[in-house]
Amino acid sequence: MRIGERIRRIEEAEKLDQAVAVVKRMVDRVPEGRLRDVLHGVQLGHPAHPLLVQVPIGVWTSALLLDLMPGARRPARVLVNVGLLAAVPAALAGAVDWSRMRRRHQRVGIVHAAANDVGILLFGASSLARARGRDGLGRALAMAGMGAVGLGGMLGAHIAYYRTGGANHADHLVDLLPSGWHGIGRITDFPDGKAARADLGDVPLAVVRRDRDVHVLVGTCAHMGGPLFEGEVDGDCLRCPWHGSAFRTADGVVAHGPATAAQQALEVSVHDGAVSVRRPPRLG
Repeated sequence: MRIGERIRRIEEAEKLDQAVAVVKRMVDRVPEGRLRDVLHGVQLGHPAHPLLVQVPIGVWTSALLLDLMPGARRPARVLVNVGLLAAVPAALAGAVDWSRMRRRHQRVGIVHAAANDVGILLFGASSLARARGRDGLGRALAMAGMGAVGLGGMLGAHIAYYRTGGANHADHLVDLLPSGWHGIGRITDFPDGKAARADLGDVPLAVVRRDRDVHVLVGTCAHMGGPLFEGEVDGDCLRCPWHGSAFRTADGVVAHGPATAAQQALEVSVHDGAVSVRRPPRLG
């Protein structure tokens, strides 16, 4: 059986749902707001988790290489410990992302996290063994830990690439937007202070009107593809109904996660009550 088929079996394993529910309740205790936004990577405009995991993986790989060199026991031990410290924010960032994903993502994610936790425990045991002068055991534990982390990384890659868990789910729609100005309706077609749907070719749009001001965003949420046009207007933002990502209606910039990619905003013209939109010329 191929590896991909084994992972798809994990996606279908309903017996994991109880563990998923327990862990999700714990992660959901992280309050909405700045801390969660930082862990998602909102301020970066890019998911933070794949950036943060580079540190523990990098230093642990370096520690294994130093284990092959004579007289490098101390720097190898230091790198193992640095990796243990760096693993904490990486795991927290991954956990908040995971908590806002689809169930099949979460099933694979819980196994991904378990593999990484085993790796962290093995590197922790390696650190203790090295501190007690048992360097041979420490090296063996570190190699086993890297194997567990490698397995976890493969599962994480499946979520990110095969299932597009961290991708911009609206990016392809921007390329489908036709050039030039196109009418989408009368201003009275759109309720004041609420989101409404319009369509431009094959692209759904989220239209928000405030009196005579009209803002239009691509209507598929960049986070996980939710129907943004069914969202709630919250101040100067539009909040996705699926996972609560908030985008500024004026320019599509992310105000609150879990989304990290901005929502494409369209140029709007209102003339004699007719609303027209076009893709920004800078997009080509």
